[in-house]
Amino acid sequence: MDPTIGCLLSSLLLTLSILSGKVEPARVLNPQITVMGIVYCDICSNNTFSHHSYFLPGAEVKIDCMFDAISPRTMEQISFTVNRTTDKHGVYKLAIPSVDGIECARAREVGNFCRASLMSSSTAACNVPGYRSTSDEFAVKSEETNVCIYSLSAMNYRPSRRNTTLCG
Repeated sequence: MDPTIGCLLSSLLLTLSILSGKVEPARVLNPQITVMGIVYCDICSNNTFSHHSYFLPGAEVKIDCMFDAISPRTMEQISFTVNRTTDKHGVYKLAIPSVDGIECARAREVGNFCRASLMSSSTAACNVPGYRSTSDEFAVKSEETNVCIYSLSAMNYRPSRRNTTLCG
């Protein structure tokens, strides 16, 4: 038999088996995880984002994460630390590829968490840490796209002196 015909027949039989329910198609069970947050300059030094505040590009942020992997026979932990720099919108982001046994939806139940800490500011005009670390987060999971987003609370720097002209 011609090898091309054999390959086509095998593909056809596999497709028919999947459609009849005898063989399940491969599915991605583990989500793509993204950890993200923002850093801003708090001009009025009140630890809130006001109309005088602005997002801080180029700030260095350290991200620490720990995930409990669920396995039938063992309990494993995956932990890592990475540094990221905020983009022009003050956003830092870490994309974690799908990892076997890591679930998003039960993040708080199984002990998964991420936290971020300020490392350095990109500007001398706004370089005094305000909220310097965060572990407050919420997870958003999309079943359709198999994406999980850990959104961390905002962190901020402020100027060394409060601007009384703008902030009173």
